[in-house]
Amino acid sequence: MPEKAKKIAIIGAGLVGAGWAIVFARAGHRVKIYDASETLRQGLRQHLDEALAALQRHGLIAEAPMVISARMLITDHLQHAVADADYVQESVFEQLALKKSIAMEISQAMPPHAIVGSSTSGFSGSSFMAEVTRRAQFLVVHPVNPPHIIPVVEIVPTPWTDTQIVPEIRKFMVQIGQVPVVLNKEIDGFILNRLQGALLDEAWKLFSEGYASAADIDATVAQGLGLRWAFMGPFETIDLNAPLGIDDYARRLGGMYQRLASLRHAAVEWPKEAIDRATAECRAAHPVETLTTRRQWRDERLMALIAHKKQQV
Repeated sequence: MPEKAKKIAIIGAGLVGAGWAIVFARAGHRVKIYDASETLRQGLRQHLDEALAALQRHGLIAEAPMVISARMLITDHLQHAVADADYVQESVFEQLALKKSIAMEISQAMPPHAIVGSSTSGFSGSSFMAEVTRRAQFLVVHPVNPPHIIPVVEIVPTPWTDTQIVPEIRKFMVQIGQVPVVLNKEIDGFILNRLQGALLDEAWKLFSEGYASAADIDATVAQGLGLRWAFMGPFETIDLNAPLGIDDYARRLGGMYQRLASLRHAAVEWPKEAIDRATAECRAAHPVETLTTRRQWRDERLMALIAHKKQQV
């Protein structure tokens, strides 16, 4: 159990909301769950218990499923869920008018100290949080589905979000076992969906123009790029793929990537300022003299991952 268990409200109990409930409950917090659908509420306990049993089979929870399940209360009323909450995670259907009305309901029912995060994946927070009371306590907290298995969470403040809340929520996400990614300002699609969208856009182009089959394009990611991406991102990937790191990679191969980019849109050089900033970040994490050791780490991780995949059905 955490030093002080928080009271959590989950508003919207579909796949994302139910996953969030498990995230908070397995971290030791008390969770009230509300959804407007009576049918969904009636089947929710079974869904939660089945998900907890699956986590237990894979050794991903430290307590018995029934102990974690007991921390989750399903309620018929939004106001009951929110009234004493320290933190509210809104995960209702991705419809702007609904998001606006639910945000208003939450703001009217929540305690003065509560913070509200939205699981929206397509709307900026400012598009539906602008008119709520205490809007300084609202922000986007966007998970990857399912959040109880995939830990990345994008934290996106609105222009009105209290600046002290962002580090507080980041710390809280770490405490409950998630991996927070903080955006400095709003952008459509946030980080994950923009990266995913760029890859999907190119995949559809290659497929539709007949360069390769869908299966072979998928294999390129699953058995190539995806192996590295299972434990490191694009900046560290290229940092390790040149003898002297990311700036060396930019000198060697930046021109090639600019040429490839020009086939999709007007060519734009990788900005020198951006290369310098990325270099500084990478060197702070791993000095040049450690890159050989880091590459060995990468190769060991790759071999372990490949061996693991071969054992799976």
